[in-house]
Amino acid sequence: MYFYKFLIVSFLIVSFGACNSTNSSEKKLFSLEIKGKTNKIQHGKTVEIDLRNKKNKEIDSVSYQLNGKSINVNNNSFTLKSDKLGIQPLKATVYYEGTSTEVVKNITILAEEAPKVYTYEIINTYPHDIKAYTQGLEFHNDTLYESTGRKGISSLRKVDYKTGDVLKKIDLDDSYFGEGITIIDQKIYMLTWQAGKGFIYDLNTFEKLDSFQYNKSKEGWGLTHTPDGGKIYKSDGSDKIWILNPKTLVEEDFIETVTNTSVFNKANELEYVDGKIYANVYLKDSAMIIDAKTGAIIGVIDFRGLKDKVKQHADLDVLNGIAYNPKTDTFFVTGKNWDKMFEVSIKEKN
Repeated sequence: MYFYKFLIVSFLIVSFGACNSTNSSEKKLFSLEIKGKTNKIQHGKTVEIDLRNKKNKEIDSVSYQLNGKSINVNNNSFTLKSDKLGIQPLKATVYYEGTSTEVVKNITILAEEAPKVYTYEIINTYPHDIKAYTQGLEFHNDTLYESTGRKGISSLRKVDYKTGDVLKKIDLDDSYFGEGITIIDQKIYMLTWQAGKGFIYDLNTFEKLDSFQYNKSKEGWGLTHTPDGGKIYKSDGSDKIWILNPKTLVEEDFIETVTNTSVFNKANELEYVDGKIYANVYLKDSAMIIDAKTGAIIGVIDFRGLKDKVKQHADLDVLNGIAYNPKTDTFFVTGKNWDKMFEVSIKEKN
């Protein structure tokens, strides 16, 4: 059963690896190694470390930090506990012969448990604009807002989800490829893909109020936010989901998306619900359920079969767009150039 679930998870999300880093000066005197010849370790496990003294220096003391926070190392081991998962620096500060140096080893902190596998049940099927290359989807007061992509046809829309009618629409400049949206305090925040720029619109009039630049993130993919508006989460196609300050829109922090076996990337459209981020997986008929604090992928939703239920045509593209409606306590999902939108409930797969 475990192997079966592992195969499903591997199929539904995409993985990639990471490497260690140690500069040349540190290598001359000391090196920091993880016993067991792996730098990928599950949260809560015991880590055994080996600080190698290459020149037999007289060491006075050593202090250790994990991701900038002090940790207690006893008998060359410690229990791996961290507020966040993913690739983090383990640093040893070595005090010797009246001086000190730092040695850094990157380790990958994995989730404690494998993601649960979920499926869906269709509650309702609604019409959807077959020409909408859906990038962002979000409910606000039982009204659906949608952003679409591709240069020359990118748009921001207010939609009657029951009929599929577009109630309000503005087009982006032809030079921009529209991406994800989120709504806070009567403002719509919208990303563009590779221009390194996002826009802010008035919720009611769609008047453009301002723009903002990306900082450390490489691209613009998906957006969502906490109910209190205190945090905005932004995906950029990497293993990171960035945490933005909603007032300055500066990327102040990030979480990395990981399972119990590896780091994963390609989180696309985002939706925040009850401390979890639901994220479409780019080019997959699936969505990840991510712990918004740690980055652990705690679930994977298998949406296979939905694409078969829409009109098959030359411009039909992948599943993308996931929105939670608090009024109905259900999710709405669609895809790029799909003629239908599905209201679904999510349930664990047997």
